[in-house]
Amino acid sequence: YVQYGERILLDHITFVVGERERIGLVGRNGAGKSTLLKIIAGNQTPDEGSVARPSSSTLGFLHQEMNLPKGKTVLDETLTAFDETKKLEQRLEKVHEDVATRTDYESDGYMNLLTEMADLEHRFHLLGGGNIQAESEQVLKGLGFQQKDFQRLTDEFSGGWQMRIELAKMLLQRPDYLLLDEPTNHLDIESILWLEEFLKTYEGSVIVISHDKMFLDNVTKRTVEIELGRTYDYKASYSGYVEMREDRREKMQASFDNQQKQIAEMERTIKRFMAKATKTTMAQSMQKRLEKIDRIEIEDQDTAVMNIRFPQAPRAGQVVLEAHHLTKKYGELTVLKDVELKIDRGERLSFVGQNGQGKTTLAKILVGQLQATSGDLKMGYNIHLGYYAQNQSEALTSSLTLLETMENHSPPEMRTKLRAILGAFLFTGEDHDKKVSVLSGGERARLALACLLLKPINFLVLDEPTNHLDMLSKEVLKRAILEYDGTLVVVSHDRDFLAGLTEKTIEFRDKKLHTYLGDVNYFLEKRKLDDMRQVEMATAAKAAANASKNNGRELGYEERRQLQKLVQQAEKKVEKFEGQIAELEAKMGAPDFYIKPEHQEIMKKHGQAQQDLEDAMAEWMNAQEALGV
Repeated sequence: YVQYGERILLDHITFVVGERERIGLVGRNGAGKSTLLKIIAGNQTPDEGSVARPSSSTLGFLHQEMNLPKGKTVLDETLTAFDETKKLEQRLEKVHEDVATRTDYESDGYMNLLTEMADLEHRFHLLGGGNIQAESEQVLKGLGFQQKDFQRLTDEFSGGWQMRIELAKMLLQRPDYLLLDEPTNHLDIESILWLEEFLKTYEGSVIVISHDKMFLDNVTKRTVEIELGRTYDYKASYSGYVEMREDRREKMQASFDNQQKQIAEMERTIKRFMAKATKTTMAQSMQKRLEKIDRIEIEDQDTAVMNIRFPQAPRAGQVVLEAHHLTKKYGELTVLKDVELKIDRGERLSFVGQNGQGKTTLAKILVGQLQATSGDLKMGYNIHLGYYAQNQSEALTSSLTLLETMENHSPPEMRTKLRAILGAFLFTGEDHDKKVSVLSGGERARLALACLLLKPINFLVLDEPTNHLDMLSKEVLKRAILEYDGTLVVVSHDRDFLAGLTEKTIEFRDKKLHTYLGDVNYFLEKRKLDDMRQVEMATAAKAAANASKNNGRELGYEERRQLQKLVQQAEKKVEKFEGQIAELEAKMGAPDFYIKPEHQEIMKKHGQAQQDLEDAMAEWMNAQEALGV
């Protein structure tokens, strides 16, 4: 039980975590998810109630406020995860020595020693004791670090990369209970894929908070929802939970409606009978039955949503922005090379592609936060810029109150409306004087979005705007952007969010921009891919092939599994497209084929199927090469 002031955050909730369970913890921003993880981890004490777990069990908790020690290299800091392993190794040596020298084979003491030795060896094996450095390097690479990063100091890395080091340490420690609060926020898509595979075979239990639907579906088998202080438990991953939740609410509503009809009928009958002296006894009896009915209550539902509406965009010139021969280098590293981009008034573009390919870099160049190494950038007439950076919510000043934050971003004419705007973003009157430091990640994101709406904007650039937002808030933001009448550039990996949002998709690949005249689904269809993740998986197979070819290293277990999966997927595609080609060629072999009206359509399909087959074969060859087959 947890209460803050008048608000009950967690209302006497109870649940059990079994062995090797995979639990997704879901609910609105501020519902109490992070608080519950802190209580389970022992970082916070509830007002009432307790948490019980085996005394010998271990627990790891990745949260948003972790501080990494400074002054060590990435690899040395990661190797601190094995402090327990080193102690185990010392104890094992002592136990082995005792077993070898003792002769009281029948005694309880000797049997206890053998039992301890078996337990220690099992734990030592679980912690990867025999291969500490190689395993550390494998996990770091899985989370996006390169070999050259291992000897760099942790101080040189941003907060997001430092969080990856903490995650690597935690995964290597292999705690019995692994608590992850928004682990995907600082990961690129390839690292998310790797983490999913790692967690699928993880020996302990995992509880994860995430607003990434696909990650939850791929990792979890059970979903615990927190809503208005209560928990609701579903034996399903996220997609299954959504369906089951709706079904449960519909059935409960139907039962409630039926009972209400029954009660109303009984009340009418009692009223009629009470008016007749001969039926008073019967009415009293019926009244007692009515009082004993176990009444169905409809659960409260948190349906409060933000009320986002972008101000009308001021009129801009026809051309919003033109860029020619833009190149951006960081030292020796070239991120963008000779990029050409023209954005007209009212255009809506999305930037997609693998992390590290320059999406955020170009967004920062467009809004003037970064200078290109070379090239020309010309902004159009009367441009009013609005920019939401990837770390926008984290950049807010923690010591200020919500109202002070809004005042710092507001023009004078908006000062009288600030409290109303905060209310529209679900911050009540008593919230206005809170410090930014006490806000959850989702609440900070809402405040950052509120600041964005204080000035009229006709060129809106959003970099990963859905980070930290819950599912409902994402939908509300998407509706607001759809109604926005200015020019839009949005950087995102979130396919649900991008679908239907833009009419042009720009893929960042090999330092260049590749333009598709449609939304993200059109782009995926053109790339012959079902899912954003397969873009990254195909690239990962090629990169792994090159890496293994260049340095001759052996693939890790998880890498090999992932590549074998890619091989199987590619083989199925090859088989499918070969079948399509055979069917089409059978039609094309008919004597009267070229006089049939549909012959051009069939030839077009045949050409497309051949291209699809070539792409599938390329995927297969990349994966096979990476496996060393």
